[in-house]
Amino acid sequence: MLWTDVLIYFVLGLGLGTLGGLFGIGGGLIAIPVLGVFFGLDQHLAQGTALVMVVPNVLLAIWRYNQRNRIAWRQAAALSLPAFFMAWGGATVAANLPGTLMRYGFVLFLLALAAYNGWRLYRPVAGVSERVPTTSQLGVLGFCSGISGGLFGVGAAVVATPALTSIFGLSQVVAQGLSLAMALPTTSVALATFAAHGQVAWITGLALAAGGLLSISWGVRIAHALPDRLLRSLFCGFLVVCAIGLSLR
Repeated sequence: MLWTDVLIYFVLGLGLGTLGGLFGIGGGLIAIPVLGVFFGLDQHLAQGTALVMVVPNVLLAIWRYNQRNRIAWRQAAALSLPAFFMAWGGATVAANLPGTLMRYGFVLFLLALAAYNGWRLYRPVAGVSERVPTTSQLGVLGFCSGISGGLFGVGAAVVATPALTSIFGLSQVVAQGLSLAMALPTTSVALATFAAHGQVAWITGLALAAGGLLSISWGVRIAHALPDRLLRSLFCGFLVVCAIGLSLR
């Protein structure tokens, strides 16, 4: 790989890291369609490579979110344990599925998330009172989120975040912090699984990660400065753009 290629991936990582910090997702959801559509990586390689960037970005984002709004670590642990095991199983299945099937499944996953978030954003509701989720409720959410995190390399956080805001009334920022804490073990085990199957372009992923680590704090700062409703609107639009980009490949 040429140094110019490394520089391109580094600059791309800067943009992806900002989005990852803004939406609490590590940047992987947009990295996967970008790597597939513009750089010609197949679905498996795109997902595995994106994870190289996502894992350190998520770790840094957790630190930044915890600095600004303390994460409830007991709740995060209740989410993370079942998510970890389901992510391992989901990643093992994903590594052996046909690439085309994986790509279309990923597109449908993004569209479903966008539809749900859009419906939540514009439906007339009286509001949901904030309440503390029980350990069993968090375990069920972690179970479901872990499956998506394993199958698609990313996704655990984008499943957990809307559930935490709509069902338990948590603010978007608090929900994103909890979801990030759960995403770290799920993305780590998914990366290890994809790497074991030879489905990671390490140099590309490390260049993306370097750019992302420099910029993710910007996204976190912006997230805490934006109104909650605007942040949710941007999150919904972000999912639609990702789905369209990947489906056009």
